Amino acid sequence: MTQQEIIHKTQEFVQETLKDAEGGHDWFHILRVWNNAKLIAKSEEVNLFIVELGALLHDIADAKFYDGDETVGPKMAREFLEELEVSKEDILHVENIITNISYKGGNFNQTFTSGELAVIQDADRLDAIGAIGIARCFNYGGFKNRAMYNPEIEPKLDMTKEEYKKSTAPTINHFYEKLLQLKDTMNTETGKKIAQERHVYMEGFLTQFYAEWKGEL
Repeated sequence: MTQQEIIHKTQEFVQETLKDAEGGHDWFHILRVWNNAKLIAKSEEVNLFIVELGALLHDIADAKFYDGDETVGPKMAREFLEELEVSKEDILHVENIITNISYKGGNFNQTFTSGELAVIQDADRLDAIGAIGIARCFNYGGFKNRAMYNPEIEPKLDMTKEEYKKSTAPTINHFYEKLLQLKDTMNTETGKKIAQERHVYMEGFLTQFYAEWKGEL
């Protein structure tokens, strides 16, 4: 099987697996990350095959929908790629990407690095900011039945990994606890440039939100 055939089979597998997923973590999220990753990869010296596989499989089983179990995604990806007879080295690389890609709060130490992970991580984080990032944030907050905003509940900026995973804070708090921090975590020059533009958009949104909340506009 050629690399392109493997990519196509992976696309079909992910599309089918995530057909009923929550709107911010569905096939269209994967598609945007896949496209962003290919765009960023053009300016980086990386293995595009790994970039595409990692982007397609990075959220195949997001831990937040599996009671926090972070082993489900890598295991599912491994079993699928073994069926396609992908090399052990490439499978391990993809597993490491899935394990290390997510933002888990400020105190999480990433244990694996590669150029391919850097590209996919930037692509994934870009989808969490800007207009789509805002839409995804409120979509997930509604999915979890969280308050949109509560002025009496302050954002917690220095959460541990476990605190971050268990947080039930209002959706607006998530901007400060994660989204506004992502600009400074980007790995690539392309990612940094796009992130800066989306960051400014989010700041403008928050200014408008608070003005409307207070009845000033």
